[in-house]
Amino acid sequence: RIVAGLRKEVEADFYTAVTREPEVYRGHPFQVEAGLACARPGAAEDVAADEPARLLRFANRVPLLYAAGACAITRAAAGVNWKAYGLAQPKGALPMGPLVILVHFASVWVPFTSESKDAVAHYDEIVREIAFALQECGRRLAVFLHRRRREADAERKRSHIEKYLPHLAGGLRAILDLGDRDEETLRRRLADLLERSRGEP
Repeated sequence: RIVAGLRKEVEADFYTAVTREPEVYRGHPFQVEAGLACARPGAAEDVAADEPARLLRFANRVPLLYAAGACAITRAAAGVNWKAYGLAQPKGALPMGPLVILVHFASVWVPFTSESKDAVAHYDEIVREIAFALQECGRRLAVFLHRRRREADAERKRSHIEKYLPHLAGGLRAILDLGDRDEETLRRRLADLLERSRGEP
């Protein structure tokens, strides 16, 4: 459900969601769900790489639109060490990047900070559970970002090698005294060798 909601909200390359086991604060049971979506920089108009992540807060499926600074959800999200998962993060703030973070707090008794019901109160048990859920999302995101960086590095190396393939084939032609047809065959073989090396783990 969380991932489906994120897919409707933003076009991204990576989605994940975590549902924590129910816990209790002051005798009241509650449960935390969290999700995260990450887009490529510049790929989505509604998420920017040089701005803080968007934080979507929900309590019993109702969006919390105001008083974000007073909410336990915001406090927990800003308190996570997102740098450990490969993201930039100003001190005491949300991470930077093309991210959307969603947190849903469900309880038979939501401890709102006021009658306007715009923010969840800062109970330690609640902040801790939200942080745990977001940390698990962060760990999954770190795996994805590492793989994406590795693929990008491999593509850059491939492009660099492809740029010099004709020069390499031409040099070998001169050394080996090859004809035009042999040089073209050599160039194709070098390209095939490059493709096979890309497929190796």
